[in-house]
Amino acid sequence: MGEGPTEDELAQVLDRGSGALPSDGTVEAALHLVTTVAEHTIEGADGVSITARGPDHRLVTIDASDASAVRADDLQHRMGEGPCLAASTDRALVRSDDLLHESRWPRWARAVQGIGCRSCLCAPLVAGDRCVGALTVYSRRAAALTERDEQMMGIFAAQAAFLVSNLDAHRRSGRLGDELRTALHRRDVVNQAKGFVMGRDGTTESAALAHLVGLARSEHRTVIEVASCLVGSAARPR
Repeated sequence: MGEGPTEDELAQVLDRGSGALPSDGTVEAALHLVTTVAEHTIEGADGVSITARGPDHRLVTIDASDASAVRADDLQHRMGEGPCLAASTDRALVRSDDLLHESRWPRWARAVQGIGCRSCLCAPLVAGDRCVGALTVYSRRAAALTERDEQMMGIFAAQAAFLVSNLDAHRRSGRLGDELRTALHRRDVVNQAKGFVMGRDGTTESAALAHLVGLARSEHRTVIEVASCLVGSAARPR
């Protein structure tokens, strides 16, 4: 990979992607742009995720570049430890060059070895006087993330913080009706189920969705019922 875009060029790309935010859907599209650009710009990145605080103040993944990033985040949420939680709590950049020798989050660091996560870099999303979430880059290689990557993370995190804050304002202000809230919840459950199937079977997103549809037909249930069951079973401790 070459030197890549400059910081000014990155800022311009991200600004164009989120300059006009008339709807909740547009904000989500801009958030996905952040994860996509981050994954292609940070050379050592194998997965990028954005987590945000939900109504209960717990961090949830709202966008990710691939299923492994979602799984790494989910393990943090279930275990109550990890770089996302540390970065958002301390409002500071968190970096681990080798998770095989990480003592700050021992249970999580051991667990992510199974999904090939070896190093990570996490930046808090700070909007005003609030930390609204975290942006995390995962790599399959040790010491894959550099000081230059930390600088890039500052740009991406600032943009993501603005977007997450905007998304939160939309939802808290009641601009989303009850029906749309329900639809968003159902979509999130289906997305989680797709991510679980993709990670478990090593398949594509379209194949994972086809699998859910096939299960629903064979069991005479709706896709959301099948997805909810899969997400619930994945969340239970083994």
